[in-house]
Amino acid sequence: MKKVLFIGGSLNQTSMLFQVAQALPECACWFTPYYSDGIVQRAAEAGWLDFTILGGAHQRATKQFFSEKNVQIDSKGQRPDYDLVVTCSDLIIPKNIRSKNIILVQEGMLTPENLTYRIVRGLGLPRYLGNTAMTGLSHAYQKFCVASEGFRDLFVRKGIPAEKIIVTGIPNFDNLSEYAQNDFPHRDFVLGATSSLRESRQYENRKAFIRRVLEVAEGRPVIFKLHPNENHPRAIAEIERYAPEALVFPGGNINPMIANCSAMVTKFSSVLLVALGMGKAVYSDLDPAFAETLRPVQNDGTSARHIADVCRNYLE
Repeated sequence: MKKVLFIGGSLNQTSMLFQVAQALPECACWFTPYYSDGIVQRAAEAGWLDFTILGGAHQRATKQFFSEKNVQIDSKGQRPDYDLVVTCSDLIIPKNIRSKNIILVQEGMLTPENLTYRIVRGLGLPRYLGNTAMTGLSHAYQKFCVASEGFRDLFVRKGIPAEKIIVTGIPNFDNLSEYAQNDFPHRDFVLGATSSLRESRQYENRKAFIRRVLEVAEGRPVIFKLHPNENHPRAIAEIERYAPEALVFPGGNINPMIANCSAMVTKFSSVLLVALGMGKAVYSDLDPAFAETLRPVQNDGTSARHIADVCRNYLE
């Protein structure tokens, strides 16, 4: 049997790759949480990078997912005989996979091409310093599977060869109509989907964000769904101060909430793709016309099979 290593990350990334593995029943599939080499890996193991997918809540959620799914685990991909590696992030390419065929799968939304991005790229600094805006720029993969033609155009503009990119759609974002029928009890509200920017050592004016949600609502009911990785007590206190009438949901699946809302306000989280895929009115940091071009392909949940077919081209 051909052997494939899947490198997890956030729970979203990990669950996407699990679906791809399920579409490769003829292969021996192994999984590992996200990892690095050298000083970066040592810093992660010391707990200094717990705000990233190298540690903290992300690693705990991924390990729990692996346990629940009873997958084969090869921590840090130590087996030497993999025929293929599949990952959702190329911000770090560990040394032990650099000689392997790699398939990169888009995880969702990207951070903006801000000043940090321009400095990191201009000076040739490590990609992980530029956050997910640097996705795809390792050029270390054979194919990059992306969510839509709009994303394909975006990555080509960043300098990725067009022949390396294939529009497959991406799992978790390709069958959003399934959430239309749900038991979330609220309807016709404006949804504020918060971020974990501050927990990732980035700036956010949360007061301004809350006020923006209220402006969009224009008196309509407001619900805030908190990001799972942010400081919930702090976020709840801020909402109680600036939007005391709003409902707050710290947990739960956000997709039924998006399905039932009239409009959604967010920053640049991947939930933006969910709302776009559902045809919702979306207010974000992106230009609305540009955001529309990023709408993920809706193919009735077949993206994992399409990505698996791409993998097979490098296994045969």
